[in-house]
Amino acid sequence: MDVNFRKIDIDQFDEDVLHESELYEADPRDPYEVLEEAKQRQAAVRTSLARSDIAGALSIVLENAPYGPNVEEAKNLTLQTLLSILNSTKSTEITGVIKSLSPDAQDTLMKYLYKGMGLPGWGDISGSVLLGWHEKLTEVAGVGCIVRTMTDRRIV
Repeated sequence: MDVNFRKIDIDQFDEDVLHESELYEADPRDPYEVLEEAKQRQAAVRTSLARSDIAGALSIVLENAPYGPNVEEAKNLTLQTLLSILNSTKSTEITGVIKSLSPDAQDTLMKYLYKGMGLPGWGDISGSVLLGWHEKLTEVAGVGCIVRTMTDRRIV
């Protein structure tokens, strides 16, 4: 039996196919600019963490998050920076930190939590930390935060 027919991309023959570039506007910044901005944010986050300003560090890393197809290195750097913040936060402080974030920042945080959970072996962080943040974020922001995260096409 010939199974090569399964490798044919039938969307190439369809005129009405929806491309990923049509789903959302791509990040207009140059990939090099995005990477440099992520490195600057990482340095600012380290400074905030040294002052024990968790809320400030989290707001720095969540503002203007990199998205789009050509900025994978900046996305990974931002994710690692965020994971270091999450890992260094006491569980008793999480709710207060989440309440200090804007609704858009809360949605972006949920995106990063799901991205961290999608890493093989959970990356450099334990699963209990990510699940704890997810629980607290859902308590504060509600289930709508999850729905907005799942339906947003801009992937961090």
